[in-house]
Amino acid sequence: MSKVYIRKAEYDYSTLKPLVFELMDSIAGDLIKKGSRVLIKPNLLLPAPPDRAIVTHPMIVRAAAEYVIAKGVRPQISDSPAIGSFEKILKESGIRDALEGLDVEYKEFKDFVSVDVGKPFEKIEIAKDAVNADVIINLPKIKTHTHMLLTLGIKNLFGCIVGMKKPEWHLRAGVDKEMFAAMLVKIYQALKPEVNIYDGILAMEGQGPGKSGVPRKIGVIAGSADAASADRVISEMLGVEPDLVLTNRIAQGAVIEEIDIDGELPRVENFRLPEMTPIVFGPKIAHGFFRRHLVQRPECDRSECRLCGECWKYCPAEAITHDNKKIFFDYDKCIRC
Repeated sequence: MSKVYIRKAEYDYSTLKPLVFELMDSIAGDLIKKGSRVLIKPNLLLPAPPDRAIVTHPMIVRAAAEYVIAKGVRPQISDSPAIGSFEKILKESGIRDALEGLDVEYKEFKDFVSVDVGKPFEKIEIAKDAVNADVIINLPKIKTHTHMLLTLGIKNLFGCIVGMKKPEWHLRAGVDKEMFAAMLVKIYQALKPEVNIYDGILAMEGQGPGKSGVPRKIGVIAGSADAASADRVISEMLGVEPDLVLTNRIAQGAVIEEIDIDGELPRVENFRLPEMTPIVFGPKIAHGFFRRHLVQRPECDRSECRLCGECWKYCPAEAITHDNKKIFFDYDKCIRC
């Protein structure tokens, strides 16, 4: 049974800090020891002040950092922003000022290692510091997302894909949102953060996750050792059928694990969901061009091909067809696995 903690909260630090410490104690227990490599991964999507509800609030980040420091460990705060410089986001979000005087390391994800996540993606390039961390503290912001409906704990870890690898994976997944969601779940399963604390005090509705979204006060923080369970609970809190969020459905698999909710789960009325858009970037007219010319694609070696059928039987995107003489690739479907 997974446990998800729900606490009413405000950004008043005198009351917020003990709540975060309580959740950290309940979830992390004795995981954080002297000598541990502890990574704090907030949502640092783009440069924005905290009242826009785009990034994880600096008070949440500060409380998590103070907890780690109290354990005798210097935490590393990292992300790979989608837009804007890492340093600019730290400044505009208020995180630099909020954590002034604390012994923390700020480090943008830049180096990566290839992690075998299994079929159909095989190896995915994930931030080296995230892979090598002893403890990952995942600090997602509760927001809508025009590609994936909601961006919660599992989706927040897409920030562990470094720099331009992000749009490359968007292009590789093409228009197949289920395949993209499956890739997000694979990243989550590879990293499996030990602690997940959700900033839902000021959440985002509408056309999130960026500047087109609208802040919505919900007044809660949530926590769990299991982001997949917490994502389901938060979806229900927002009035969203959990399986409509593809990462929820794929992470769940065939069995719905029983979830124990510790605390009072509010029911958010009339939460505005986004109008969904394709997961590839740029104008629609250019999507095919981008995928064909900016991402590697498979080709058939006619001198070797025996039309044995293994490739089209295996292909998870059903992007390979054939006739009696050769095989054909549908590059719009192909995920470049």
